Formats: sequence, C-alpha cells, structure tokens
Amino acid sequence: MSTKGQSLKEALQSAFAASVIVLCLAIGFAIYYVIMGDPNNFEGRNLLNGHAINYLGIIYRGGFIVPLLIAINLILITFSIERLISLMKAKGKGSLSTLIRNIRSLVNDDNIEDAIAVCDKQRGSLANVIKSGLHRYRTLQSDQTLQNDQKVLSLQKDLEEASALEVPMLSKNLVVLSTIASISVLIGLIGTVLGMIRAFKALGNTGGAPDALALANGISEALINTAFGITGSTVAIIMYNYFSSRIDQMTFKIDEASFSLAQTFASTLKK
Repeated sequence: MSTKGQSLKEALQSAFAASVIVLCLAIGFAIYYVIMGDPNNFEGRNLLNGHAINYLGIIYRGGFIVPLLIAINLILITFSIERLISLMKAKGKGSLSTLIRNIRSLVNDDNIEDAIAVCDKQRGSLANVIKSGLHRYRTLQSDQTLQNDQKVLSLQKDLEEASALEVPMLSKNLVVLSTIASISVLIGLIGTVLGMIRAFKALGNTGGAPDALALANGISEALINTAFGITGSTVAIIMYNYFSSRIDQMTFKIDEASFSLAQTFASTLKK
C-alpha cells in the first residue's frame, strides 16, 4: 500500500473512532432519558418521587453518571466488534502456518509467481508482507548491480518496511479498550461516591428521622454505578488482553515469514 493510501486509511479510521464515540454518547443519553426515564417505569408516573417498578426505573435512579457508563459500554462493544472484524480480515482466508509452509516450499522451488498467487488468494497482513517481499525477491534475482550481501539487506529492508505498514494497523483502536479498562471503574466510583453522599445526607436529616426514599435512592445510585463501572472495566480488560494476544501471534508469524524468506533468498544466492 502506498504512503498516500495508508495516510487516507488512517484518517478514515480516526474519523470512524471519533464518530463512534460521539454517537455512543448520544445513544447513551437517549437510552437513559427516553427509555429508562419513561414515567411508566415509576409508580404513579412520578419520575421524581415514585418507586421504580422495573429494572429500567431502578437503573435510572443511578443518576446522571449512568448515561456516561452506558455510552462507555456501547463504545466498548463497538470497538470490540471492530477489532474482531479487522483481525479476521488481517488473518486472511486460511491458516497462517499453512501459508508460511506453502510459500517456503514454492520459493525453494523458485516458483515465485505461484507464491505471489498464493498470497493473493490468502490476503491479509501476513500475505501483504510476503507478497511485497516476493516482488522485491524477483527483482533482486535479476539485479546485476548489487552484491549478494546487498541484495539480502535490500530484501530485509523491504520486508521491514512492509511490516511497519501492516503491524500498526493490527493494534489500531486498542488504546480505546485500554482507556475504557482504566476509566470505566473510576467513573463508576464517582457515581458511587455521589450516591453515598446522598445516602448519608438522608441519614443526617434534621430531627433524626432519615428520609427513607432519599436513602434508598442514594444507595441505589451508588450500587448501580459501581456495577456498570466494574462490568465495563472487566470486559475491556478481557477484550484488550485477547486482542493483544491475537496481535502478538500474528506479528510473530510475520517475523517468522520474513526471516524465512530472507534466509531462503540468501541460500539461493550462494548456490
């Protein structure tokens, strides 16, 4: 992929990330105020003082931090799906180990064109790196101006450049998941603290008679925000570690294939 094409792709992905965050925030607030804040979720349709008659009403009592936590969980789900699809596309259509074995066999037999065709069929990040290296491999075979060591170094440099273009795209948007893993529980704790403040305020009501409704609302707000925050953080950590593991495996395969191709080329030049 050209530098211009890569820059355009990165710009589109950045715009996608920003759009998703804004859209999820809007949806989170809409869910909170329109669906959960529906008067039918409360006794006597009393939004302020009526008891919640279902889970939607109970969650609504969590306070203004709840829509932020809903948005965070929606962002988490969206980017998890996006990363899953991206990594599936980056893997290609078949086994990476099988691809490496097939390429190694074809290159050893000097069937460069067939090896390129295999990469075209496989697709994905590994196939792109190998294909770039194979094109350079074919060019260097007929190059009479460079010494053998220079040819090997040139091939290695081409493979490194191709890898440098592909590998960062594998971890694109993972920073969103790592950020959610950190801030979700913290935002939940903010809601928890605010809820406990309301609860203790009810206990400290004048005359020694605490406001039972305010006390219940305060405790409810604290627990709901805690639950949302911990859930978001836990899922984000799991997904981040899962995707990081997948990326590490794919990066290792790219390095393995690049090393194998360079070694095969060096062996060929010595014959």
